[in-house]
Amino acid sequence: MRFDLNRDGWICWPEREDLSLEFMRLLAAAQEGGSTVSECWLTASRIDFTDDDCWYDEWSKTADANNDRGFAAFAAGNLVTARSNWLRALNYYSAAAYPFDLAPDKQRAAVSAMRECAANYLRHRRPRGEVVSIPWLSEFALQGYYLPAHATKGPAPVVICIGEPGHRKEEYLFKLAPHAFERGISLLAVDVLGDETGLPFEQLMRHQKLESAIEPVMDYLVGRDDVDDGRIAILGDGWSSSFVARGIAYDPRFAAAVCDGGIWDLHEQAFLKRRMASAGDDTGWSPETSRILRNIRCPLLITVGGRGWLKTDRVTELADQLGVDRRDVTLKIFERAETAAAQGHIDNPTLANEFIFDWIASRLGTGCVSFDRQPQES
Repeated sequence: MRFDLNRDGWICWPEREDLSLEFMRLLAAAQEGGSTVSECWLTASRIDFTDDDCWYDEWSKTADANNDRGFAAFAAGNLVTARSNWLRALNYYSAAAYPFDLAPDKQRAAVSAMRECAANYLRHRRPRGEVVSIPWLSEFALQGYYLPAHATKGPAPVVICIGEPGHRKEEYLFKLAPHAFERGISLLAVDVLGDETGLPFEQLMRHQKLESAIEPVMDYLVGRDDVDDGRIAILGDGWSSSFVARGIAYDPRFAAAVCDGGIWDLHEQAFLKRRMASAGDDTGWSPETSRILRNIRCPLLITVGGRGWLKTDRVTELADQLGVDRRDVTLKIFERAETAAAQGHIDNPTLANEFIFDWIASRLGTGCVSFDRQPQES
């Protein structure tokens, strides 16, 4: 197995940049409980990186081993170990389904196994989590996982963690949920991939604006008795579009938001403007985009990596445009020297999430939880 190690510490198989990125995500997940470093390297050592089927087979084997250990631990009454193994298994199944050109039947099998592991984890979590279905379109429901922070009779603050297209919500069970739980915040993990019982996602993308998914998610939470509807935040994970920013622009119910703030839309608009100008078509600033972005009234956090897809000076310039007449806009840039500097902070999600959830907790008025005083379900 030959790989390159660049100056930023990236492990790279030159012939497969896509799988290299996924492998880095898997390694980084180890510090959040989504993998183990040894299992990642052992699995990678068996993979022919030019063969998507080989990638699928080997990660599926590793996932199966963790899933089996989870059931064995559960049978022995060791729930902590069972939950840990199910979390790793669902992440490995997610990796198995990753290759874009993977046969549909194999992808469906991996996704089904991943969701089964997630359901087992939620079922035996304390407090117990829920698999929820949120109506969106007539032929496309959103699937989510609701994880209460602690057993309580009163309504609790909640953060919606929603993935950009291509990001699966199962990752948030180990990546984000512990950060929320430790700060007394419940979590709703959701993505825009649906429950795979209706329209294919690719067909949906051609006919539906993704930002329309935000309102029904908020409606669902507001309708729950255990949610403090005055303390609901949203975190858009992935940072490859501005659909979360567009979705919250005209919804005053959000108490805080962590997303790109519309920067991606601004960047794409500027790019198209330059292209059109070079072709002799003079296009100006879009009043609609400006109006949407300036209508985000809740406190806003924008985090970006110094090695991300946009240069930091460009991000700062665009963020300054968003900050006009605003009272609470925070821009955090993670530089190369501290890590968490890659796109989406995939090189060190822990560092970024600590900052993000401290910021969310400060806006929602929560703090660290003393676990020994929290009531637990039997």
